[in-house]
Amino acid sequence: MKLVFQKDALLGGINIVSKAIPSKTTMSILECILIDADASEIKLTGNDMELGIETKVEGSILERGKIALEAKLFYEIIRKLPDGESKVTITSDEKFNTTIECENALFRIQGRDGEEYSYLPYIERDQYISLSQFTLKEAIRQTIFSISPNDSNKMMAGELLEVHDDNLKVYSLDGHRISIRSITLKDHYEDHKVIVPGKTLSEISKILTGDNEKEVLIYFSKNHILFQFDDTIVISRLIEGEYFKINHMLSSDYETRVKVNKREFMDNIDRAMILIRDSDRKPIILNVQENNVNMKVKSSFGSMNADVMAHKTGKDIMIAFNPKFLLDALRVIDDEEVELYMMNPKSPCFIKDEEESYIYLILPVNFIAEA
Repeated sequence: MKLVFQKDALLGGINIVSKAIPSKTTMSILECILIDADASEIKLTGNDMELGIETKVEGSILERGKIALEAKLFYEIIRKLPDGESKVTITSDEKFNTTIECENALFRIQGRDGEEYSYLPYIERDQYISLSQFTLKEAIRQTIFSISPNDSNKMMAGELLEVHDDNLKVYSLDGHRISIRSITLKDHYEDHKVIVPGKTLSEISKILTGDNEKEVLIYFSKNHILFQFDDTIVISRLIEGEYFKINHMLSSDYETRVKVNKREFMDNIDRAMILIRDSDRKPIILNVQENNVNMKVKSSFGSMNADVMAHKTGKDIMIAFNPKFLLDALRVIDDEEVELYMMNPKSPCFIKDEEESYIYLILPVNFIAEA
């Protein structure tokens, strides 16, 4: 095999597929990146058996072939080659001895037989939806923070993607909060409901350019989901099982609705968090009254008291939250003003817009003992 690349193009491809290289595995071949130049194009592949990424890289095929190279070593070598318009030549023989040349740099490393590599599963490409890269990247950004960080409940480690007609809904939850994004699609599609691992969506969001003019095709199968965009495909195993019945947790009833300036509200929560440590778990107490929300925090480091102008309809209410949960939701909302809907100090608070293109449910905390 003999291939020639521009350094930047090769490094870009390695960066993409490296996101599917496992940090620990009993199958050493999966610690490699597969270079496949058997046909008329060059493909790089990473695969940890749960998540697989394949991307095409522009280059010249002087001799066809297929080889697997240890991912970390390959990445470090290419990264440290001369910059600029450098050409990188990769050559391997029948024993998989590999040379990597660029200007005055020459590396010799041992590769492995590409035929040993685990290929990505074949997915029928008939059941699909289409949306822009920008829309998908935003939907992930606006929900991924509320998946569970541990694997004790596999459902909470994933996000539900639900397609109905011309609508896609993305759900995530961790037991303390729920995030929902509703997206209107350009076409009408068959219904689908799948649970995608959070890791998959997180890695996809890093690869997507976020271009509103470029589309992503999402294909569905019984056990896998496939994302196709630019010159890349990402295939992930789905999480099996029945997702939580989130619609049962949602309510349109409220006793208090308050509208505040998002930036001013966020800034005060941010300041309050200076006084809060993880070990403290002190809440931020909101006292909602006519035209004002008083925000109060008291911890072993000190106290803070601030007022934010607000427009309130309904009853006065005093309610407390984990400030991080409020801040996480507010950070991903693009509106200048946000509306909070509350029933009582022990019922969930909803942050949502009129169209319900986003809904954030946050459970309050008991503040009587904390205050």
